[in-house]
Amino acid sequence: MAKSKSHERTPKAKNKHLNHNHQRKETESSRMNVMNTLLTVTCMAVAAWFGYKGYLETRVNTPFDTEKLVTLSGLDTADRYWGSYRSNLYFGMKTRDPQSLVSGLMWYRPNDLRQGSQSFRHWCEQSDKLEKYGWLEHDGKTFGIQEIVDGDLIIKTSYVKKPGGRHGGDWTARIGVTFKDSELSQAEKSEEISFIFYSALEDKSTGNIKASLGADNRLSGMEGYTDGLGAYRFSMNPTKGTVEEHSFLIAVMPGLDLVRETVLQNLRVASQKGSNMKRIVLGGDQLPPNAEGKKTDPNFCATQVTAKVPFEFEVLFESGSVPLRKEKLTGKNFDSALSDQRKRFHDKFEKTFKLEEKGFKEDAIDFAKLAFSNLIGSIGYFYGTAQVQSVHTKNPVPYWKTPLYSAVPSRSFFPRGFLWDEGFHGLLISTWDLDIELDIMSHWYDLMNSEGWIPREMILGSEALKKVPEEFVTQISTNANPPTFFLTLEYILNTREVELLDRHYKLLGKIYPRLQAWFEWFNTTQVGDLPGTYRWRGRDGLTNKELNPKTLTSGLDDYPRASHPNVDERHVDLRCWIAFAAGVMARLAVLLEQPSQRYNETYRYLTDNQMLNELHWSTDAQMYADYGLHTDKVELRRSFAAPRPPTSPDLIRVVLADPTLRFVDSTFGYVSLFPFILGIVESDSPNLDKILNDLTKTELLWTKYGLRSLAKSSPYYMKYNTEYDPPYWRGPIWINLNYLTLRALNHYSQVQGPYQAKAKKIYQDLRENVIKNMMAQYKRTGFVWENYGDVYGEGRGSHPFNGWSSLVVMIMAEIY
Repeated sequence: MAKSKSHERTPKAKNKHLNHNHQRKETESSRMNVMNTLLTVTCMAVAAWFGYKGYLETRVNTPFDTEKLVTLSGLDTADRYWGSYRSNLYFGMKTRDPQSLVSGLMWYRPNDLRQGSQSFRHWCEQSDKLEKYGWLEHDGKTFGIQEIVDGDLIIKTSYVKKPGGRHGGDWTARIGVTFKDSELSQAEKSEEISFIFYSALEDKSTGNIKASLGADNRLSGMEGYTDGLGAYRFSMNPTKGTVEEHSFLIAVMPGLDLVRETVLQNLRVASQKGSNMKRIVLGGDQLPPNAEGKKTDPNFCATQVTAKVPFEFEVLFESGSVPLRKEKLTGKNFDSALSDQRKRFHDKFEKTFKLEEKGFKEDAIDFAKLAFSNLIGSIGYFYGTAQVQSVHTKNPVPYWKTPLYSAVPSRSFFPRGFLWDEGFHGLLISTWDLDIELDIMSHWYDLMNSEGWIPREMILGSEALKKVPEEFVTQISTNANPPTFFLTLEYILNTREVELLDRHYKLLGKIYPRLQAWFEWFNTTQVGDLPGTYRWRGRDGLTNKELNPKTLTSGLDDYPRASHPNVDERHVDLRCWIAFAAGVMARLAVLLEQPSQRYNETYRYLTDNQMLNELHWSTDAQMYADYGLHTDKVELRRSFAAPRPPTSPDLIRVVLADPTLRFVDSTFGYVSLFPFILGIVESDSPNLDKILNDLTKTELLWTKYGLRSLAKSSPYYMKYNTEYDPPYWRGPIWINLNYLTLRALNHYSQVQGPYQAKAKKIYQDLRENVIKNMMAQYKRTGFVWENYGDVYGEGRGSHPFNGWSSLVVMIMAEIY
């Protein structure tokens, strides 16, 4: 029995051992499964994280996901296909095509060049110190007349377009030069001038260009083919005077930013046939051989004529798609076509702005035509890739390739597109031609990325890039710019609503989703920490170089804000911009039969005067103001701690008193006016009375030339922001903000309230001061300027500046 029992226990023990092994294996297997599951989940999480991170990284340069507003084919707007779209040149023509054929003009005085003088003209440069230049008349579509005063010479460029064919038609340019002083002696009139006219293909263009040589080996024309133009031909013919020397250049140009260098490298000194006289000529055929030993295909062709002043020649561009021509657009035909276009321009100008009807004299009307023509004649067409960066990208990344049709602030200094400038430009352009303005607006809204952000500055193409300091090239996707296109839209709704709805309702419907995204981007990314507050991003809170950290994103660059940027800051101008935009969005929503309640609620919330006053009205200073961590006790001092020569130590900011959270109310200026200039202050508010009284105080903003940007009583008035940054928005008079102030004064003079008469009187006086000074400075200097001095009214900053300073035309016409 015992044996039997013992025998019976053995299988049980064995089974128990086997079960234990099985359980252990199951446990290990389970553990492995868990580990594998965890590993899988971890891998999936890591993959998801990197995928999401990649998604975040690409959002900055991913286009907004809706139908494009603009096609790449400029031929869809044939009347605007060709134009003076090379704003940075004294004279240049191009098409609205991504890979355009371009043309341009250069000139120099051979005697000056021989003596080493920098008299070579091509790009508009302030360093050329020309007495004046600019469009006298330009309609934005069909013709332009320009006058350039270079020393004792007057150079006139004019062009006229003629429609026809499938590729934008023909055009002719006439270039002539005379002496400024007609009383010069014959000996003094022996001055020679050399003109160089060229055509070139943009970078990576598909097409060709070649020279047509006559029997005497002289260039008789240029011809070629591009996808956008089809076949084309240039011919150049003297019409007055005698050509002393004629030469040409056929070459490979590295890029449009190197045209000048290409020409200068290929100038030669040669003996004139039958004479010992030396002349400067172009180098002829300069095509290098390719890998197969054949000549490289050229992308640049230029012809030079040297002649005694006076001299005139015509350049005729002919499209190969135009049917048989009965007559060419030259000589008397050109005269007749130009005369017709000028008459249409004059008639339309008076019908639009009614300056004769208002009693302006001829010189004032000519000034207004020039101011307007230089804005619309400086519209450029750009194509290329911008450089952007977001908080999710370690380094700058390229934006998508895109076109931009846009006016520019200044041909010499800012020949590229600026977002907040363009909203002001649009007020004048839409008054003249709604089609052009909606075209411009469509191009800008096509720049919107997937987050609803639009870069505040667009630097497209090698020519534009060459003009921009490296520090300003990259556009940061957290940074805004005032949404001034809402100004343009409101103005169009007020003045052209019937036309907008009749002819452009479909386009407006396509723009609307982008406007929604843009508004939403502002109303989420630029909010402050408290409800109803907003804060411009992009200020440098760590700098020790700036007296007051710049707020480039506000458009008012060095205008003083809180001295120590932080999250507690709230900016009154940005709040007003968002309120204004909400009101425009509500109007558009109703017109397009879209839900408007959210925009109406936002508008009512942000325009509530009680809340506005709680957040931004300083009871101590009796003014609207920013709020933030601030002290006025800052100054720039030399630092001798740095290892630099003692004669040139750095200027650094020294803080002499601790900042506190407070209103920035020691500074009265343009920012203080925003609740007024955007019409948010109620017409019966005592705050409005205080603002109107402050406007007229000479110790604050009032001058006999316009409103200065910063009160003389401000501790920052006319102070340098760094050792090298002179005051910009710290005293000078800016025409765009004077226009907005006049617009507000006009508004409050017409709405019911106790201060109507006071607003009307200030309006009349301010309008007269601005017009009178700008005309006086134009007569004195030949230019419209970026801003004006507040002591003597002199033109300051870049020139010519026919961006928002051209709003003087609207001020003269009293169009708001």
